[in-house]
Amino acid sequence: MEGDQQQQDEWARSRHTRLPTFAEVLSRRTRSPVDLFMFYLFLQREGAEDILDFWLDVQQHENLCRAYFKDVRKSGRTIREDWPEYWDYARRRGSTYGTVVGGPAPAGAKRSTASTADMAAEMQEKRGTSPDPRLLASTSPATAVGTDLEHALRSPTPAQPRSSTPFSLGKRTPTFFSRRASRAPTIIPRSSPISRNDLVASAERIFLRYLSPAGTSPGTGESHEIYLPPALRVHSFPLSNATGSAADQAAIAQVPDMFHGQKEYCFRAMEQDAFPRFLRSKAFGNLTPMSALVRLIAGLISLWIGLATAFALVFLDVKPKSVRFYLFLPFTFAVLFLISHQYELDPILVFFGQSETTPFRTIRIREPYVRKLLIGRAIWVSILVAFGVAALTLLFWAVPGHRL
Repeated sequence: MEGDQQQQDEWARSRHTRLPTFAEVLSRRTRSPVDLFMFYLFLQREGAEDILDFWLDVQQHENLCRAYFKDVRKSGRTIREDWPEYWDYARRRGSTYGTVVGGPAPAGAKRSTASTADMAAEMQEKRGTSPDPRLLASTSPATAVGTDLEHALRSPTPAQPRSSTPFSLGKRTPTFFSRRASRAPTIIPRSSPISRNDLVASAERIFLRYLSPAGTSPGTGESHEIYLPPALRVHSFPLSNATGSAADQAAIAQVPDMFHGQKEYCFRAMEQDAFPRFLRSKAFGNLTPMSALVRLIAGLISLWIGLATAFALVFLDVKPKSVRFYLFLPFTFAVLFLISHQYELDPILVFFGQSETTPFRTIRIREPYVRKLLIGRAIWVSILVAFGVAALTLLFWAVPGHRL
């Protein structure tokens, strides 16, 4: 634990003048409120967490393939001897797993974008230590679907139109209105060496859950199919009824790299679309949309109470006139809530070092640069609140009384 804390501190010091990158968030190098957990909650509020689930599950599939290649090397065999079809495929097309073919990677070889294992290994290599195995085991918040392919394809699920963008809600309702059941992480079993059948089963589960139009969560009927451009869509999984023929063996050889293109597309889509909005939400604010809406309503009610009281004091010509100074109480709540809604930032929570995860539930701000940004914005919001309260209070104090 102490070593992990020192490692996190070192990563945080490297970002003392900048915001984290999307690759750092995915590799779990960042702290709250800009860590992977908060990004998942952000996508969940938009009803778009399936694209992150897909990326994490494909990352886990790649880790499973790495474990298989490691087991092969431990057995004293080479990939060419153990899996000649994949060796030939990787030699011709390239591989996301480095030089598994036993030679230099060909030109144009594929490389997994923001691979957790690769980034952790590169960082540890600079420090001269061995990679942390816990960073290499990237697990997903989603549990793989256990239904077989034939049952999924035969289930009477009504056809739904595909989304036009990865983050379009389509027919789904965001969790702003409904709460989806949480899912336990999928764990790679290591009681025995990884086999090729494990790789095929992992690929089939990913296809069933995210790429098949018939893929649904058991017992809910809710589709988790993600948007992909036509060139990247997988319409069928040809390995569910493999017979051992040469064609089937050639198809199985593509399993380790089967979702490489789809994973790269999802990474770029999240990096260019959702991640900038996530940073704007959590690095420059600390409220959820629901909490900001509640503050808007409370601010309008407080403003109505303050104005009603102020006009009553003026038109009833209440004496002494200094009583009007007590108007700062409703005006303080009104201006604070309204400006907090406008900036999506509560300065009181910031000064206590808190940021909201879900409505009215908070987590400590641990990312140093984000804390610095939020404190600066909280001071600015506090100045605006003080100026607004002072202006409204002095205005109604200066107005001469006139009893109607």
